Amino acid sequence: MNRRFALKTFAALSVAAFAAACAPMMDDGDDIVDIAASNSDFSTLVAAVQAAGLVETLKGDGPFTVFAPTNAAFDALPAGTVESLLKPENRDQLVAILTYHVVPGAVTSDQLVGKRLSVATVQGSTVHIDGRHGVKVDDATVTTADITATNGVIHVIDSVLMP
Repeated sequence: MNRRFALKTFAALSVAAFAAACAPMMDDGDDIVDIAASNSDFSTLVAAVQAAGLVETLKGDGPFTVFAPTNAAFDALPAGTVESLLKPENRDQLVAILTYHVVPGAVTSDQLVGKRLSVATVQGSTVHIDGRHGVKVDDATVTTADITATNGVIHVIDSVLMP
């Protein structure tokens, strides 16, 4: 009995050691920007991130939690809003809006279920999260949760958050 236990323990430790040794090699996934850029539903968000000069920041180590509005969310804004925000003279306003969509740390939906939270964003204001019936962030609904990136997590939302 002890010999069987010892063999099972050794086997389990060997598998764990192998997985740990291989982990750096397996961490070839995409970062937040790469994931957004590879999905046509985020083309407006990616253009905004580029115009705001936030690409390198969001490709950084993080971890970050990004509440990512889809193209449809941007399309729901009043006519001309996106075009206006993408102008160089409105960069500060665009940065404020985009960084309001980012929370430091990797927050997954299982950490939000059943809770009501007020969380500081990278922009500095507080975003209100309600995980009691699905997950809402301010007035936006999370439509797809927990898209894992190498530097954080993305939650797709159905509207653009305004600070």
